[in-house]
Amino acid sequence: MNRIVIKVGSAVLRENNELALQRLNSLVDLIAKLKYEKKYEVILVSSGAVAAGNITLKLDKTNILNRQALAAIGQPLLMKHYKKRFREHNIKCAQVLLVAEDFDSRKRSKNARAVIEILLENKIIPIVNENDVIANEELLFGDNDQLAAHCAYFFKADMLVILSDVEAFYDDNPHTNKNAKILKNVNFIKEENLQMKHTANSEFATGGIVTKLKAAHFLMQKNIPMYLSSGFNLENAYEYLLESRHTSGTLFKK
Repeated sequence: MNRIVIKVGSAVLRENNELALQRLNSLVDLIAKLKYEKKYEVILVSSGAVAAGNITLKLDKTNILNRQALAAIGQPLLMKHYKKRFREHNIKCAQVLLVAEDFDSRKRSKNARAVIEILLENKIIPIVNENDVIANEELLFGDNDQLAAHCAYFFKADMLVILSDVEAFYDDNPHTNKNAKILKNVNFIKEENLQMKHTANSEFATGGIVTKLKAAHFLMQKNIPMYLSSGFNLENAYEYLLESRHTSGTLFKK
Protein backbone atom coordinates (compact mmCIF):
# COMPACT_ATOMS: atom_id res chain seq x y z
CA MET A 1 0.00 0.00 0.00
CA ASN A 2 1.44 3.40 -0.91
CA ARG A 3 -1.53 5.74 -1.31
CA ILE A 4 -4.35 6.18 1.17
CA VAL A 5 -7.29 8.51 1.59
CA ILE A 6 -8.02 9.56 5.18
CA LYS A 7 -11.42 11.04 5.94
CA VAL A 8 -12.21 12.86 9.18
CA GLY A 9 -15.73 13.97 10.09
CA SER A 10 -17.26 17.07 11.63
CA ALA A 11 -18.07 15.28 14.87
CA VAL A 12 -14.34 14.69 15.39
CA LEU A 13 -13.24 18.21 14.47
CA ARG A 14 -15.66 20.10 16.69
CA GLU A 15 -15.89 20.18 20.49
CA ASN A 16 -18.60 22.27 22.13
CA ASN A 17 -18.53 25.58 20.25
CA GLU A 18 -14.93 25.43 19.08
CA LEU A 19 -12.80 23.57 16.59
CA ALA A 20 -11.27 20.55 18.30
CA LEU A 21 -7.72 21.69 17.65
CA GLN A 22 -6.12 18.97 19.76
CA ARG A 23 -7.78 16.30 17.60
CA LEU A 24 -6.83 18.19 14.43
CA ASN A 25 -3.24 18.37 15.69
CA SER A 26 -3.22 14.64 16.45
CA LEU A 27 -4.53 13.90 12.97
CA VAL A 28 -1.77 15.98 11.36
CA ASP A 29 0.83 14.19 13.50
CA LEU A 30 -0.50 10.83 12.29
CA ILE A 31 -0.38 11.91 8.65
CA ALA A 32 3.18 13.19 9.09
CA LYS A 33 4.27 9.83 10.50
CA LEU A 34 2.57 7.98 7.65
CA LYS A 35 4.30 10.23 5.15
CA TYR A 36 7.79 10.06 6.63
CA GLU A 37 7.90 6.61 8.26
CA LYS A 38 5.74 4.54 5.91
CA LYS A 39 6.33 6.65 2.79
CA TYR A 40 2.60 6.81 2.12
CA GLU A 41 1.01 9.32 -0.21
CA VAL A 42 -1.91 10.73 1.78
CA ILE A 43 -5.04 12.47 0.53
CA LEU A 44 -7.04 14.02 3.37
CA VAL A 45 -10.81 14.44 3.06
CA SER A 46 -11.80 16.81 5.84
CA SER A 47 -15.22 17.89 7.02
CA GLY A 48 -15.54 20.74 9.48
CA ALA A 49 -16.05 23.87 7.36
CA VAL A 50 -19.66 24.42 8.48
CA ALA A 51 -18.73 23.77 12.11
CA ALA A 52 -15.80 26.18 11.86
CA GLY A 53 -18.02 28.83 10.27
CA ASN A 54 -20.61 28.48 12.99
CA ILE A 55 -18.04 29.61 15.55
CA THR A 56 -18.01 33.00 13.82
CA LEU A 57 -21.67 33.26 12.82
CA LYS A 58 -24.66 31.51 14.40
CA LEU A 59 -27.16 30.44 11.76
CA ASP A 60 -29.85 27.78 11.42
CA LYS A 61 -27.86 24.88 9.94
CA THR A 62 -30.96 23.08 8.68
CA ASN A 63 -31.24 25.71 5.92
CA ILE A 64 -29.04 24.80 2.93
CA LEU A 65 -28.17 28.42 2.12
CA ASN A 66 -27.13 29.02 5.72
CA ARG A 67 -24.91 25.94 5.59
CA GLN A 68 -23.33 27.23 2.40
CA ALA A 69 -22.68 30.61 4.00
CA LEU A 70 -21.15 28.94 7.06
CA ALA A 71 -18.97 26.77 4.82
CA ALA A 72 -17.74 29.90 3.02
CA ILE A 73 -16.70 31.38 6.37
CA GLY A 74 -15.33 28.20 7.84
CA GLN A 75 -13.33 26.66 4.98
CA PRO A 76 -10.46 29.21 5.08
CA LEU A 77 -10.40 28.98 8.89
CA LEU A 78 -10.08 25.22 8.68
CA MET A 79 -7.30 25.46 6.09
CA LYS A 80 -5.47 28.03 8.21
CA HIS A 81 -5.21 25.56 11.06
CA TYR A 82 -4.18 22.69 8.79
CA LYS A 83 -1.49 24.78 7.08
CA LYS A 84 -0.08 25.94 10.40
CA ARG A 85 0.18 22.43 11.81
CA PHE A 86 1.51 20.80 8.64
CA ARG A 87 4.14 23.54 8.39
CA GLU A 88 5.51 22.37 11.75
CA HIS A 89 6.27 19.04 10.06
CA ASN A 90 7.74 20.77 7.02
CA ILE A 91 4.77 19.61 4.94
CA LYS A 92 2.82 21.71 2.50
CA CYS A 93 -0.88 21.23 1.87
CA ALA A 94 -3.39 22.36 -0.75
CA GLN A 95 -7.15 22.86 -0.84
CA VAL A 96 -9.23 20.88 -3.34
CA LEU A 97 -13.00 21.51 -3.47
CA LEU A 98 -15.15 19.02 -5.40
CA VAL A 99 -18.79 18.11 -6.01
CA ALA A 100 -20.45 14.90 -7.18
CA GLU A 101 -20.66 16.16 -10.76
CA ASP A 102 -16.86 16.33 -10.91
CA PHE A 103 -16.81 12.52 -10.77
CA ASP A 104 -19.73 12.06 -13.21
CA SER A 105 -17.96 14.01 -15.96
CA ARG A 106 -15.09 12.09 -17.56
CA LYS A 107 -13.32 15.33 -18.49
CA ARG A 108 -13.66 16.87 -15.02
CA SER A 109 -12.69 13.70 -13.16
CA LYS A 110 -9.64 13.30 -15.42
CA ASN A 111 -8.64 16.90 -14.70
CA ALA A 112 -9.13 16.46 -10.95
CA ARG A 113 -7.03 13.29 -11.02
CA ALA A 114 -4.26 15.08 -12.92
CA VAL A 115 -4.16 17.89 -10.34
CA ILE A 116 -4.07 15.41 -7.45
CA GLU A 117 -1.18 13.57 -9.12
CA ILE A 118 0.80 16.81 -9.48
CA LEU A 119 0.26 17.65 -5.81
CA LEU A 120 1.31 14.19 -4.62
CA GLU A 121 4.34 14.10 -6.92
CA ASN A 122 5.47 17.32 -5.29
CA LYS A 123 4.98 15.96 -1.75
CA ILE A 124 1.94 18.18 -1.06
CA ILE A 125 -1.03 16.90 0.95
CA PRO A 126 -4.32 17.50 -0.91
CA ILE A 127 -7.07 18.46 1.55
CA VAL A 128 -10.39 17.69 -0.11
CA ASN A 129 -13.81 18.95 0.91
CA GLU A 130 -17.16 19.24 -0.81
CA ASN A 131 -17.63 22.53 -2.63
CA ASP A 132 -20.97 23.18 -1.00
CA VAL A 133 -20.58 26.97 -1.01
CA ILE A 134 -21.81 27.43 -4.58
CA ALA A 135 -23.18 24.02 -5.60
CA ASN A 136 -26.90 23.37 -5.44
CA GLU A 137 -28.27 20.42 -3.50
CA GLU A 138 -28.53 18.18 -6.55
CA LEU A 139 -24.79 18.45 -7.19
CA LEU A 140 -23.69 17.56 -3.67
CA PHE A 141 -22.78 14.15 -2.31
CA GLY A 142 -24.39 15.31 0.94
CA ASP A 143 -21.80 13.62 3.13
CA ASN A 144 -18.03 13.32 2.99
CA ASP A 145 -18.06 9.54 3.43
CA GLN A 146 -19.29 9.22 -0.17
CA LEU A 147 -16.90 11.93 -1.34
CA ALA A 148 -14.00 10.10 0.32
CA ALA A 149 -15.01 6.78 -1.27
CA HIS A 150 -15.08 8.38 -4.71
CA CYS A 151 -11.71 10.02 -4.06
CA ALA A 152 -10.24 6.64 -3.12
CA TYR A 153 -11.51 5.08 -6.33
CA PHE A 154 -10.94 7.88 -8.82
CA PHE A 155 -7.57 8.91 -7.38
CA LYS A 156 -6.36 5.29 -7.31
CA ALA A 157 -5.83 4.89 -3.57
CA ASP A 158 -5.02 1.53 -2.03
CA MET A 159 -7.30 2.12 0.95
CA LEU A 160 -9.81 4.51 2.50
CA VAL A 161 -9.47 5.20 6.24
CA ILE A 162 -12.47 6.81 7.95
CA LEU A 163 -11.77 8.36 11.35
CA SER A 164 -15.08 9.04 13.05
CA ASP A 165 -17.07 9.23 16.26
CA VAL A 166 -18.17 5.72 15.23
CA GLU A 167 -15.20 3.58 16.28
CA ALA A 168 -16.22 0.46 14.35
CA PHE A 169 -19.13 -1.48 12.87
CA TYR A 170 -20.95 -3.57 15.49
CA ASP A 171 -23.16 -6.63 15.22
CA ASP A 172 -25.90 -4.56 16.92
CA ASN A 173 -26.52 -0.99 18.04
CA PRO A 174 -24.01 -0.37 20.88
CA HIS A 175 -26.14 2.52 22.18
CA THR A 176 -29.05 0.20 22.94
CA ASN A 177 -27.26 -3.13 23.40
CA LYS A 178 -24.36 -3.13 25.85
CA ASN A 179 -23.39 -6.60 24.62
CA ALA A 180 -22.92 -5.48 21.01
CA LYS A 181 -19.61 -6.68 19.61
CA ILE A 182 -17.23 -5.03 17.16
CA LEU A 183 -16.97 -6.75 13.81
CA LYS A 184 -13.27 -6.48 13.05
CA ASN A 185 -13.53 -7.90 9.54
CA VAL A 186 -16.47 -7.48 7.17
CA ASN A 187 -16.50 -8.99 3.68
CA PHE A 188 -20.20 -8.54 2.92
CA ILE A 189 -22.74 -5.86 3.83
CA LYS A 190 -26.39 -6.83 3.99
CA GLU A 191 -28.82 -4.78 1.93
CA GLU A 192 -30.92 -4.14 5.05
CA ASN A 193 -27.93 -2.41 6.66
CA LEU A 194 -27.52 -0.17 3.63
CA GLN A 195 -31.19 0.79 3.89
CA MET A 196 -31.16 1.58 7.63
CA LYS A 197 -32.55 4.91 8.74
CA HIS A 198 -29.98 7.68 8.29
CA THR A 199 -28.64 8.94 11.63
CA ALA A 200 -25.84 11.28 12.66
CA ASN A 201 -24.45 11.82 16.14
CA SER A 202 -23.58 15.50 15.69
CA GLU A 203 -25.71 18.45 14.66
CA PHE A 204 -22.94 19.35 12.19
CA ALA A 205 -22.51 15.84 10.81
CA THR A 206 -24.37 14.67 7.73
CA GLY A 207 -23.39 11.04 8.02
CA GLY A 208 -23.76 8.22 10.51
CA ILE A 209 -22.99 4.52 10.26
CA VAL A 210 -25.21 4.10 7.18
CA THR A 211 -23.18 6.48 5.02
CA LYS A 212 -20.00 4.68 6.09
CA LEU A 213 -21.49 1.33 5.12
CA LYS A 214 -22.48 2.76 1.75
CA ALA A 215 -18.94 4.06 1.25
CA ALA A 216 -17.52 0.64 2.19
CA HIS A 217 -19.99 -1.12 -0.13
CA PHE A 218 -19.02 1.16 -3.04
CA LEU A 219 -15.33 0.43 -2.53
CA MET A 220 -15.70 -3.30 -1.86
CA GLN A 221 -17.32 -3.64 -5.27
CA LYS A 222 -14.12 -2.16 -6.69
CA ASN A 223 -11.80 -4.28 -4.52
CA ILE A 224 -10.58 -1.33 -2.45
CA PRO A 225 -10.53 -1.92 1.33
CA MET A 226 -11.86 0.55 3.88
CA TYR A 227 -10.84 0.81 7.53
CA LEU A 228 -13.17 2.45 10.05
CA SER A 229 -11.82 3.60 13.41
CA SER A 230 -12.14 6.28 16.07
CA GLY A 231 -11.05 9.82 15.33
CA PHE A 232 -11.20 10.75 19.01
CA ASN A 233 -8.45 8.34 20.00
CA LEU A 234 -6.02 7.49 17.20
CA GLU A 235 -4.30 4.63 19.02
CA ASN A 236 -6.02 1.97 16.91
CA ALA A 237 -5.31 3.88 13.71
CA TYR A 238 -1.63 4.10 14.65
CA GLU A 239 -1.48 0.38 15.35
CA TYR A 240 -3.18 -0.58 12.12
CA LEU A 241 -1.54 1.88 9.73
CA LEU A 242 1.96 2.07 11.21
CA GLU A 243 2.39 -1.31 12.88
CA SER A 244 0.02 -3.50 10.80
CA ARG A 245 -1.75 -4.61 14.00
CA HIS A 246 -5.52 -4.84 13.80
CA THR A 247 -6.64 -4.71 17.43
CA SER A 248 -9.85 -2.72 16.90
CA GLY A 249 -11.81 -0.87 14.26
CA THR A 250 -13.44 -2.55 11.26
CA LEU A 251 -11.75 -3.57 8.03
CA PHE A 252 -14.18 -3.82 5.12
CA LYS A 253 -12.59 -6.01 2.46
CA LYS A 254 -13.88 -8.58 0.00
